[in-house]
Amino acid sequence: MENFAKINFLGASGVVTGSKYLIETSEKNILIDCGMFQGLKELRELNWTNLPVDVSSIDVVLLTHGHLDHVGYLPRLIKQGFHGKIIGTAPTLAIAEIILKDSAKIHEEEAEKANKEKYSKHQPALPFYTIKDAEKTIELFEAQLQDKWITLSEHISYRFQYNGHIIGATFIELNINNKRFVFSGDIGRSHDYLLYEPKKPEWADYLFIESTYGNKLHPKEDVEDILTDIILNTIEKKGNLIIPSFAVERLQTLMFILWQLYKKNKIPNIPIFIDSPMGNNVLSVFKRFPKWHKLSDEDYNAMCNHVNIVESYRETWETIDDKRSKIVIAGSGMVTGGRVLTYLKQLIDEPSTTVLLVGYQAEGTRGRQLQEGTHEIRFFGKYYPVKATIKNIDSLSAHADQNDLINWMSAIKNIPEKVYLVHGEPNALDAFRVKIKDVYNWNVTIPKLSDVEKVVI
Repeated sequence: MENFAKINFLGASGVVTGSKYLIETSEKNILIDCGMFQGLKELRELNWTNLPVDVSSIDVVLLTHGHLDHVGYLPRLIKQGFHGKIIGTAPTLAIAEIILKDSAKIHEEEAEKANKEKYSKHQPALPFYTIKDAEKTIELFEAQLQDKWITLSEHISYRFQYNGHIIGATFIELNINNKRFVFSGDIGRSHDYLLYEPKKPEWADYLFIESTYGNKLHPKEDVEDILTDIILNTIEKKGNLIIPSFAVERLQTLMFILWQLYKKNKIPNIPIFIDSPMGNNVLSVFKRFPKWHKLSDEDYNAMCNHVNIVESYRETWETIDDKRSKIVIAGSGMVTGGRVLTYLKQLIDEPSTTVLLVGYQAEGTRGRQLQEGTHEIRFFGKYYPVKATIKNIDSLSAHADQNDLINWMSAIKNIPEKVYLVHGEPNALDAFRVKIKDVYNWNVTIPKLSDVEKVVI
């Protein structure tokens, strides 16, 4: 085997989204994650260009977890000639299946709407991929256990290790010629409501670590008290509380907290509507994989019975027309698409409405615009004034903050030959680089998109 591996930084390098890292060796070519770019227009446009590598030579894709920015490019990869296996833990593949099908459906619907209402400059507007494309992708899925070394070839093996963040999420250890490459994926938080503590790597020759909150500490705020105040204020205003939410984990966490608040008599029995077809499907993944989270069967059932699950678009409109004060949790978390747009289109210009943002809002998304105080927002080609109160709870993020990230590396016994900071915006990446240098004095680098690096193996 040659003494070099070639690393291609094809996504989430210098930016947060589009995770894709190709490791080329003389035995196997391995792609770690295959995510879609989200947020800024120039990033989204990259989704439509073919990867600058020979896709047909990629042997296998290993997935850290099922979020769109880690799996959403898979159907395009197949169109470009990939025909190997796509491997992840069983819950990761269950989540990825839900997300790909839902995403394909949204792509098809948006293309159809854009063509009908003629607000796209593309004639005709095409879906990024179709439901058929998603189904072809899912046929290549293969589940593997966590904590078990799997052989890929004579000198290459890998292992998935529990990482919190969302159900099924792992970090990936890849042994190539006795050198260990560690890909953090997205690292979860300690003391999560639903998930166990992330495990920690104990050896890393080459470490690829996410830096989403590399420059931030999550505020020490009492989420339950803040939510209680917002809900009571919403009732007082006779208004609606709209929570754009990621369908995976955040939605289930919110359901759990709201049920707990009611149980503790902190809030009255205000109607709660869950309007996220994808979120409902993710609930079933919690049911199928009880060992991956803390919820007991009893708590799971009680939590689900406490809310109203919106089953159809007709029910979305019935919920909007319902004059009672209510809480609506709807996808998507960064307000980039999904059912939440229908609610905001109707209710964002009402002062009695409160919009609560509960997760990371990428640059270029409507969620980030709202977070930064925009006075108007654009949906489906039209502008709507923002008269609603916009609130934010940072501490509900499913991403580790700077302290958590530093702590996650603390069990590594050796000095890595190189630490690559990925999956972060420039300020976060630079602050995290300085912090790692101060704490560990390791050799840290910040790769850019399309960088290629040769390393010794």
